[in-house]
Amino acid sequence: MDQRTELSEFLRSRRARLRPEDLGLSHHGGRRRVPGLRREELAQAAGVSVAYYTRLEQGHGQNVSTAVLEAIADALRLSPAERAHLTHLTEPVRRRARVVTRPQTVRPALQLLLDAMDGVPAYVLGRRLDIIAWNRLGCALAGDFAAMRPEQRNMAWQVFLEPTAREFYDDWEGKAADLVAMLRLDAGRYPDDPKLASLIGELSVKSEEFRHLWATHDVHDKGHGVKELHHPLVGRLTLSYETLKPPGDVDQVLVTYHAEPGSTSAESLRLLASWAASEPAQRP
Repeated sequence: MDQRTELSEFLRSRRARLRPEDLGLSHHGGRRRVPGLRREELAQAAGVSVAYYTRLEQGHGQNVSTAVLEAIADALRLSPAERAHLTHLTEPVRRRARVVTRPQTVRPALQLLLDAMDGVPAYVLGRRLDIIAWNRLGCALAGDFAAMRPEQRNMAWQVFLEPTAREFYDDWEGKAADLVAMLRLDAGRYPDDPKLASLIGELSVKSEEFRHLWATHDVHDKGHGVKELHHPLVGRLTLSYETLKPPGDVDQVLVTYHAEPGSTSAESLRLLASWAASEPAQRP
C-alpha cells in the first residue's frame, strides 16, 4: 500500500465531510467548487500555513511534528481510531511496526480460557481480521472455522465472499462497513503486509460493495454492541458482543457473544450449546 497516496486520500476524505460552520468559520456564500472544507479553511482552523497543509495533503507526511498532527486531527474532528490511523500514515518507514511473518497463534492459556467458556460463543481475531482461535460454541455460531481453507478463515472474507453471510447478519451492510473500517486501520499499521495486500486485492476484485466501502477511507477500531443474527439451526438471535484485548499481543482481540438472561435468544443459545457439545472439538 502506497503510504503517500493513503495519507493524501485519507485527509481529503476527512476534510470533505466537514462544513465551515462545523468549525465556527464564517461562510460567505457563493458556489463552492469542492465538497466540505477548503484547504485554506482547514489550515486556518489547525493554525498552520496553507502551503504546509497542502504539502501534507499531497502525501508528504514523514517529518510532520506531533503538535501539528494533533492540531490537524483536532480541526478534522478525528475519532481516536482515525487519529491512530493518521499517526501510522505519517510515521517514518524506520518506525513502522514490522509485519510478523510467522503464523499467528494464541497463548495456550488463552485457548484454555476459550474452551472453558461453555455457554459463551467466542473467537480470537488477529491481524487482517484473521480468525486464529475459537471455542466450540463460537464455531457452532459463526462457522466451522477448522474446516475452512486458511484464506477463508478471515472475518472480512466470510462477510463479503461467503454467500450465506447476507442471511446470517440482519444488518449485513453495517457489519460490512465496520469490517472494512477495521481493515483500513490494519492497513495503516502494516502497510507492507503482503497477505493483507492480497486480501484487499481479492475482495476488491470480487466484491463491488467492498470496493465502494474501501474508497470511503473510514476507520474504526473493534468495539461492542448488539447483533441480530439468523442461525440456520436455532433461528433468530439477538446477542450482545464485546471485544477484549488480551495482554501480550496488540494485534489480537477476543470476541465474545452473550444473550440477555431469560430471553428467547438465551434459550436458543443453550440449544445451540447442547448441539455443539455433541460435536468433536477442532483446532486450526
